[in-house]
Amino acid sequence: MNLYYAGAFSGGGWHREVIMENQIRQLREEFHMTQVRLSIELGVSQETVSAYENQKHYPSFLQLQKMSSIFHASIDYIMGLSEVRSPAPPRETGGLSALADLGRQLPPRQLELALAYMRGMLDDSAP
Repeated sequence: MNLYYAGAFSGGGWHREVIMENQIRQLREEFHMTQVRLSIELGVSQETVSAYENQKHYPSFLQLQKMSSIFHASIDYIMGLSEVRSPAPPRETGGLSALADLGRQLPPRQLELALAYMRGMLDDSAP
């Protein structure tokens, strides 16, 4: 868990607070995603993703659910509240799950081409 302390002076004197760093940037980079790609996945602007990473804004619960699915990590882990990455059952290593993981890593144009190729495979009646 990434913690750091921030201090500030107010009318009553100095006070400290513990600030938790979220894991959004780390996870995005681990999945080889750009801010633009994550913004497309979440349906928000690139500026919003940057604000999430720099803790200028906090994601909504819906955005956190989407990130949890994309990064296969718990919401608590994403927000820096837990060191346990995923209490969920392990992912499949093959089949549709592997295909979805690969698709998430493709740039939009390449993803469109891959989907068109797969559709063509379905239309092909020859063995």
